[in-house]
Amino acid sequence: MRQATVTRTTAETEISVTVNLDGSGTQDCQTGVGFFDHMLDQLARHSLIDLTIRAKGDLHIDDHHTVEDVGIALGQALAKALGDKRGIRRYGHFRLAMDDAQIATALDLSARPYLIWTVDFPTPKIGTFDTQLVREFFQALSTHGGITLHVDKLHGFNSHHIAEAAFKSVARALREAVEPDPRLGDALPSTKGAL
Repeated sequence: MRQATVTRTTAETEISVTVNLDGSGTQDCQTGVGFFDHMLDQLARHSLIDLTIRAKGDLHIDDHHTVEDVGIALGQALAKALGDKRGIRRYGHFRLAMDDAQIATALDLSARPYLIWTVDFPTPKIGTFDTQLVREFFQALSTHGGITLHVDKLHGFNSHHIAEAAFKSVARALREAVEPDPRLGDALPSTKGAL
């Protein structure tokens, strides 16, 4: 079973993340940050990765630590659930349109974290949510999941649509990358002999 649970406790947050890579996209995410919970719902639903998250953070300061630390724990949980990565497709890409927004994602579950992010937002906030935190989440996910992650905005003028398209696009690319490759069997998708 490709499942994992990671807990992370700091002076700023208490996080628990459980993933099932072979799920149906069900989610139960409670972070205390409404818009972020909405985005995590999209991530689960469109990746078909079951996701349960509990987060308590210093929201009296702002949402930054909670969003970043969820990204850290989720990245660690994905890496743990993938194990040695035998038999997976490894690469994923998806170009997603949502109304005015279009986001292209390409990723590699390479164990070499790297983020390319060319997504800008026309507003600093979506409701009370700081749009800068979208990048912070994906930076943490990439770093702690060992993911080479490229996310590029092609179009978009509505900040909500841009953010949601980014989460959905990454989700669909992740879905492709974690899937077992029936032609690969139990082989490792690398000439290096390790990922």
